[in-house]
Amino acid sequence: MKNQSLPLAGLRVADFCWLGAGSYTTKMLADMGADVIKIESAARIDSLRMAAPYKDGIAGVNRSGYFADRNTSKRSITLDMKHPKALALARRLIEKSDIIANNFTPGVMQKFGLGYDAVREMKPDIIYLAMSMQGSQGPQRNYLGYGASMVSLTGLHELSGLPDREPAGTGTNYPDHIPNPCHAAFALIAALRHRRHTGVGQMIDLAQIEPTVALLGPTLLDLTANGRVQQRKGNEHSQCAPHGVYPCRGDDAWIAIAVRDDAGWTSLQTVLGSPDWAKDDHWKSPEGRLGESARLNELLARETRAWNGPELMAALQAQGVSAGMVQTAADVVDNDPQLAHRGHWVTLDHPEMGEALYNAPPFRSSRFSIGLQGPAPLLGEHTREVLRDLMDVGDAEYEQLRAEEVLR
Repeated sequence: MKNQSLPLAGLRVADFCWLGAGSYTTKMLADMGADVIKIESAARIDSLRMAAPYKDGIAGVNRSGYFADRNTSKRSITLDMKHPKALALARRLIEKSDIIANNFTPGVMQKFGLGYDAVREMKPDIIYLAMSMQGSQGPQRNYLGYGASMVSLTGLHELSGLPDREPAGTGTNYPDHIPNPCHAAFALIAALRHRRHTGVGQMIDLAQIEPTVALLGPTLLDLTANGRVQQRKGNEHSQCAPHGVYPCRGDDAWIAIAVRDDAGWTSLQTVLGSPDWAKDDHWKSPEGRLGESARLNELLARETRAWNGPELMAALQAQGVSAGMVQTAADVVDNDPQLAHRGHWVTLDHPEMGEALYNAPPFRSSRFSIGLQGPAPLLGEHTREVLRDLMDVGDAEYEQLRAEEVLR
């Protein structure tokens, strides 16, 4: 049972999303109290269910940690949308929903009989979210792509890495985790607010390429205003020096340090014990530090090698210098004091995986106790209860639908 004191309690979402960005969008709504019903099918498994890592290294549709983290607080039903009887069931659910969401290529929902015009006839005030890679209009609307495609198409990958090497990229499908689900969730909240004031629903056609491009605002402005095409420059920064990652005492231990102004440079010297080389007048001005940043990085690395990383980080932060340890996954879970302070890591009891670790929502509210409402669902775990409670499907009809493989 959902916590009725949460901000989105009482709202229902018919969730046709799969994989990353769409599922993360609807997860945020579920964590805030919405009843998000994920429509799946064993005939076409959500690929994220088969994505490693698996609990205890054992593969299975209900054992993916990746899927689990993207689908907390939801309910799951199985419905084979290619079956002739599926549309009637989907209509029953949509008529009792506030939002319908998908991240398919344009045309897929229309083939199901669930394009925006058809859904609006069922539920005139529906809020309809479609979030394909290139949107539903234009010459590239039928292009299929994922987070890795988007960072390449937008140029984000091109700007990541060292200037004399191939692009390093972001190391993950970054658009699926940050820009696209956040933009989509914000659009849905705005649409809900609009409907509350006007009674009118919305069609939200979010081309996922666009929030990814929005990450490159300064880069695009540099091009349009200055005619300058930015290039990869590793850890170098146009305004900060030193700005980089430096070795610490121990095996493969590193710290990131960024000095933003003269006050930060003075504080850095103080923490390091005012080494003789740092007293050179050449380093006193931003122009001097920026002009020979490579040499400055070499000199700074000699100093940081003697330090225990966490102790240096604490000392620099205490003096107002931006600094952070380069952490492993184990460090982030076990040793990060800020994440521990915020209660970021949450253990939930999953029906098949048992106790498993999840990310808490990345925000807090002074008005609501927002948090994970439950673990990710098993495939089809809630099919019977949703059909019974929301679609008025009795026992005999339910068994018939199962026998005909509508519910698979």
